[in-house]
Amino acid sequence: MSLFLFPSKTTREMLKKFITVASLCVLSACSTVPITGRRQLSLVPESEIINLAQQQYRQVLDTSKVINSGAQAAMVKRVGQRIQQAVEQYFRQQNQSEQLAGYQWEFNLIQDDSQQNAWCMPGGKVVVYTGILPITQDENGLAVVMGHEIAHAVARHGSERMSQQQAQQVGGSLVSAALTGRSPAAQQLAAQAFGLSTSLGILRYGRNQESEADHLGLIFMAMAGYNPQGAITFWQRMDARENQAAPPEFLSTHPSNGTRIAAIQRELPEAQKYYTAR
Repeated sequence: MSLFLFPSKTTREMLKKFITVASLCVLSACSTVPITGRRQLSLVPESEIINLAQQQYRQVLDTSKVINSGAQAAMVKRVGQRIQQAVEQYFRQQNQSEQLAGYQWEFNLIQDDSQQNAWCMPGGKVVVYTGILPITQDENGLAVVMGHEIAHAVARHGSERMSQQQAQQVGGSLVSAALTGRSPAAQQLAAQAFGLSTSLGILRYGRNQESEADHLGLIFMAMAGYNPQGAITFWQRMDARENQAAPPEFLSTHPSNGTRIAAIQRELPEAQKYYTAR
């Protein structure tokens, strides 16, 4: 107990160093998420993330069955291009088009009915799996999904997650150094406490990103001419199709569907303004 209640001089010095490093990171390596204005840690250059994403995207396409023709593939490209235009319009209006530097948009449909999923890599590389289409049902429902995934990319959530992992590694190293010379029991107790807190922090961090992508996705789909009200019915359908009990929300990287729907309902009036303004 004395380790935490009465830290040694070495421990106090290590904590001071950790606070100093964290403060410098906050001051010198922060960016701002569009629309929400949230400040985020950004230790990894976006250009580096985009280059890595492009390589991974090619690998996915090379090892998957890409659908290049037909109504569904055309719909994926159409929805993607409309949301792309909305995103570019938003950043242009904010005089922040440089935030999209390096983006080379692609929208592909992959045949995999087992995957009820879609994603967007940094740089605008988007994949939609056929398994999500029965849930999206129509073009507006697909816009909900693609708007959300594209929002993850333009909000630079990938870079933020990597930056957080780097900060966690620094924190873990400092804790280990501060415990040098302590009993094995004290070291194990502190390591467990640190690991638990950082794990739960990462989960909460993931839920915050998901909620933020929901918010941005609503705006982008509305600017693209899709009715954001469709996000409610989409998530209701998603909730109805889940066949197994979800983990407790505090142990999940995603908010529960109920939490998600409630937040979207609060954000709909803002998104509707963009929709009706077209």
